[in-house]
Amino acid sequence: MGRVLGVLGGMGPAATTAFMARVQALTPAAGDEDHVHMLVDLNPRVPNRHTRPQAAGRTLGAMAARLGDMGAEVLAMPCNTAHAHAGAIRAAGLPFLDMIALTVEAARDTGARRIGVLATPGGEALYAEALAGAGLEAVRLSDEDRAAFMTAVLGFKAGDFSDGPRAEMRRLAAALVGAGAEAVIGGCTEVPLLLEAGEVTAPLVDSAEVLAAACVKACA
Repeated sequence: MGRVLGVLGGMGPAATTAFMARVQALTPAAGDEDHVHMLVDLNPRVPNRHTRPQAAGRTLGAMAARLGDMGAEVLAMPCNTAHAHAGAIRAAGLPFLDMIALTVEAARDTGARRIGVLATPGGEALYAEALAGAGLEAVRLSDEDRAAFMTAVLGFKAGDFSDGPRAEMRRLAAALVGAGAEAVIGGCTEVPLLLEAGEVTAPLVDSAEVLAAACVKACA
């Protein structure tokens, strides 16, 4: 019998529900009982990870402990930026599937050495550190494009489902490839909701897909 997966979610809600669907789709199940048992705390009121990091850490630590009390045996969090608070989550005493580390490993497996990063400023910093630790080079957006990335993501979160944010994400991915990226990490869980692999001329490493596959491996 598989282990129970606890998901720290809500950052944002659409990314969390898409992640749950990925876990379900990747599970080799012949029937209902073969799917992963998930306990999901979809909490869109986690304090802002950019402007209130200490409060966010406390909230995420409490969420992890609560999921453990409910019976979770493995924890995962489909939000890259919030991995800055991985220590608070690990304090709950449960195995935590590190989205950043897993995605960097998947990027390295593409054979690329120069890896573009589509992420929030906080997520980009986490990936730059992890990529350097793996002997890889991060290719970053310019300051102007970093602001454009946040505008596209926040617009989507606010309900802009037009092609505007999608076109901008395509442009930003192309800018990274143009700057020498041999692969691109979708290092924000909104990225795969706005950008498809076929729209990038280099391999696109989807952090949400990578984490979902790791959850299936750990819990199915």
